[in-house]
Order: sequence, then structure tokens, then C-alpha cells
Amino acid sequence: MTCPPHPQDRAHDGPGVCHGGDLAAARRLFPNAPEPWIDLSTGINPEPYPIPHLPPEIFARLPDADRLASLERIAARRYRVPPAMEIVAAPGTQALIQILPRLHQAKSVGILGFTYNEYQRVWREGGVEPRIVENLDALSACDIAIIVNPNNPDGRLVATEDLATLARHLARKGGLLVVDEAFMDLLPASQSLVPMLPEAGALVLRSFGKTYGLPGLRLGFAIAGELIAARLRAMLGPWAVAGPAIEIARAALADDAWLAALPERLAHQAAIVESCLSRCGAQKIGATPLFQLFAHPQAEKLFRQFGREGVLLRRFPERPDWLRAGCIADASAERLQAIAERIGKA
Repeated sequence: MTCPPHPQDRAHDGPGVCHGGDLAAARRLFPNAPEPWIDLSTGINPEPYPIPHLPPEIFARLPDADRLASLERIAARRYRVPPAMEIVAAPGTQALIQILPRLHQAKSVGILGFTYNEYQRVWREGGVEPRIVENLDALSACDIAIIVNPNNPDGRLVATEDLATLARHLARKGGLLVVDEAFMDLLPASQSLVPMLPEAGALVLRSFGKTYGLPGLRLGFAIAGELIAARLRAMLGPWAVAGPAIEIARAALADDAWLAALPERLAHQAAIVESCLSRCGAQKIGATPLFQLFAHPQAEKLFRQFGREGVLLRRFPERPDWLRAGCIADASAERLQAIAERIGKA
């Protein structure tokens, strides 16, 4: 998506920094910033899963259907998918979001906001102007209800019992609940809707790249009943997931020890980030294990102070006093602390 310029960027050529991870836009905005950049603008694990050896022939042949089926079985175990439900691998969660307007016809779409803005964009481009609502009661009147859980960017959580109730209500009138659990992996399993997913009326999306630090693989999953899963497979077409992504994810999703050790490391990294932003006057107002949301009365000024130092934070034109920051790689922690100290004293 091409983003409009941020109001503070009018003097600069090109679009402002919109989605996280857009270092090209950051370099245009701060051409004199030191390299390498410290990118805190995403909610992606900064220290990725170690890529296993891949035989060269994987790159020279089409993805194998049996290996893909194996990946989906491994993912089903990781996400605790009930036997009656199906899981569909896709080339990234964003690819699944893109086809939602074609998956289920709707006259009214409700999105529990403030949240990830791609849902609003794809439905609007699909011919339906979505409503941004503040509570579940408002969603119950819609044909399609969309909830990011935990929410991006503030970490808000909706109880699974409430989600299941809403899904059953929507199913009775032919509607659909879409729950985006892109940042669910590191939360208690009881927070996920997947294990109690109704057979009709609900679809859950899961992301691979964020937790495993490998967004470039472009891999995500949809979990739903048989009918929705079949339609998704037909829309994605053959060979939707690349062979290397299949092999790497098969190893990663089966690696219980690596995932079990991750929360402690991320908590340590997040504490460093929180300390640095707090030193500069920012207050934490929300979080998941992979990112934290901060409020600051001069958030734009702080964004630019860090940007000139080669640190990219995530800002929100709709919420000018907010900044979101991901976790810091251990190798960059000392540099970030020195930068925060300078900014805090300025």
C-alpha cells in the first residue's frame, strides 16, 4: 500500500513512513541518519529462528504437496486446531486479508478499532465501507466482524468466550467473524479462539513471520471449517507457499524448545526498550510480547529525534501522541541506550 505523506513530512519527497519496517522511506526522511538502522517500527522478533540447511533442489522445483500437507499438520498441532477444523497455509497473512472481500459477500462490515488499517483498506476497495466500532455489541449487527486479538497497536484482548458467542450469533444469520491472531503465539494458550473455534461463523488468521523473525518467507495460516477452508484453497491456487518457506516452517513450528525460551529473551529486550523510551518521557500504555505502545505529548518530535539517530519508531497519523516500538536485538541494545540517554538529556 502506498501511504499518503505524514502531515509533518510535507517538505520531503515521497510518502511518509506508514507501515512498520519501511526503511527506504525512513532513509528518505532522515538522509543523514547513521547506518545501520535500528528498526523498532515492526512487531517482528529481532533475532530470527536459525534457518536449517536447505538442499539446492528445493529452489529448483515446484513446492511439494505432501510437504505442504506435513507443514499444515505441524502448524495444526502448534496452534491447537480442533480435529473438526482445517488449517490452510498461505503466502503471508496479508495475502489472506486481501482475499477476504471475495471470500464472503457482505453488505456491512464492522472492525473493532483502532487497529491494523489494512482491513479497512481492502474492504473499501472491495466496494464496502467498513464501520469502525468500539464494542462487540456493535459488531453483532454486521455481516462481517473483524477483531485483531491481541490488538495492534495497543495489545487489547477480547475474551475467547465473548468471541465464540459473537461467532455463533453471526453464523445464525450467515455472517462471519474474522479474528486476526498475528501476535497470539507468545500469550497463554487460553487466550486463543482456535481450540474452541465454532465449526461455522468464524475464521482465525495466524502469522508465522512475526514470532519466528522471518517475515520475508511470507507465510501465514487460516483456520476455519471445511467450507471456508476449501474456498480459501481454491482462491489461493496451486503452489501458493514457496518450497523453502515450507521446509523452514516445518522445522520451526516443531521446535518446542526454541519457542519455550523465547518469552524470557523478548521480555529482557522489551524492558530495555521501555527503559529507553521512559527516559525520554514516554509512558507505556499497551503491549504484547513483540511490541509496546507509548504515549508522549510530543511524540512527533521524539520520532524525529530518534530518526535522526538512525532509530525507526512506528507513529500513527490518527493518534499523534502515540509511538509503537518493537523489541531490540541484543547486538543493538547498547547503542539504543546511548541514543536514549542523549535524547533524554536534550
